[in-house]
Amino acid sequence: MAIFSKSNVPQFSVDVYQNEYLPEGAREVNAIVTVTATGGGTIGSAVAAPHLYSPGEGPSAAVAVMVDCSGSMDYPPTKMRNARDATAAAIDTLRDGVHFAVIGGTHVAKEVYPGGGRVAVADATTREQAKKALRSLSAGGGTAIGTWLKLADRLLSSADVAIRHGILLTDGRNEHESPEDLKAALDACAGRFTCDARGVGTDWEVKEVTGIASALLGTADIVADPAGLAADFTQMMETAMGKEVADVSLRLWTPVDTTVKFVKQVAPTVEELTGRRTEAGPRAGDYPLGSWGDESRDYHVCVEVPAAHIGQEMLAARISLVIPQPDGSVQNLGAQGLVRAVWTDDMVASTSINPQVAHYTGQAELAQAIQHGLDLRKAGDMDGATAKLGRAVQLASASGNADTAKLLAKVVDVVDAATGTVRLKAKVQEADEMTLETRSTKTVRVKK
Repeated sequence: MAIFSKSNVPQFSVDVYQNEYLPEGAREVNAIVTVTATGGGTIGSAVAAPHLYSPGEGPSAAVAVMVDCSGSMDYPPTKMRNARDATAAAIDTLRDGVHFAVIGGTHVAKEVYPGGGRVAVADATTREQAKKALRSLSAGGGTAIGTWLKLADRLLSSADVAIRHGILLTDGRNEHESPEDLKAALDACAGRFTCDARGVGTDWEVKEVTGIASALLGTADIVADPAGLAADFTQMMETAMGKEVADVSLRLWTPVDTTVKFVKQVAPTVEELTGRRTEAGPRAGDYPLGSWGDESRDYHVCVEVPAAHIGQEMLAARISLVIPQPDGSVQNLGAQGLVRAVWTDDMVASTSINPQVAHYTGQAELAQAIQHGLDLRKAGDMDGATAKLGRAVQLASASGNADTAKLLAKVVDVVDAATGTVRLKAKVQEADEMTLETRSTKTVRVKK
């Protein structure tokens, strides 16, 4: 384990869990990489961007809150009121000195506060002004989320800050722009700010909301009852205020003739990172990890190495953490982990699966089984849905993922969790099915 340390900045450490022993002829090497940031202080990531900090402050940050104001937000009328109250609660949670803006989203995006193509700086006065401006929010019009994101990007980039974050609330489907337009907006915003997305009620599309959060390295969730919005917004903003280092990347170096099969986040949620690689010099690539506060996340790295004979060993991959600098270079955060391969004829050594690797392989399969099962259920393939959701129940039970097991029990009747024997419920509340789908990628940490 290697550690990066500097006063008042989170210390990053990298731990690698693997069984490095392979039988003769085997080529696939798997490792779980735990990245941990601890001990961030009051000055945040001064190491990342020293010109953006002054003593005694948190890291400089800008936040844009995007509130759905489409016509459907009037049904029931309490929904719009709850959204206004939630946004006000989020504004109250802003740290003094943080830049912020509020956007009203319909088939077009409009600046609600402060206006003029800029962001405000949070203090007692601007918070009150922003909350007053929220009273003008009313429901009417369509939904084109790409336009909201593009405006958020423009406003956030107007501030010279270290951390840029969006919070997006929608209650409906993205009906007034094409999927291609939304994807283009997400591609344009990726890497420029992180964004948490929330669906309120049950008339929105889960894959749209989770897709937005995934593309922008944020969280996604359902708030089935609009009355829960204020608590959810407050918690999201508190988490955003706790971020201290932006744009961390996992740099993966592999030797000649070694292929990266995949890199995925496996805790706290399953997130595929393989396709997001950017080349970083000979045989190295960077995978974006987003913004960090004091927290720990796990990643599954799988590489294919050249075949070798008994007794040979090699470095299969080297992992480090980097953050970009204004001049285009990167700063290495000092933490490093090594993935090894050793060929042996000891059957016991080469056939035992590392518990971390086994656990997270199961959690990734669990997420996939839920998503496939719900898709099959929607398509009317009840036998296929029963099989997939039964497997999900079995995996959730075996890994101790109690939260997911509870959500599954609202969609299927569990006959025997250990064998995955279930029956589909005849009647399922829409909110229960959407909650299961939205939270299907949430994992439990392996018990160390």
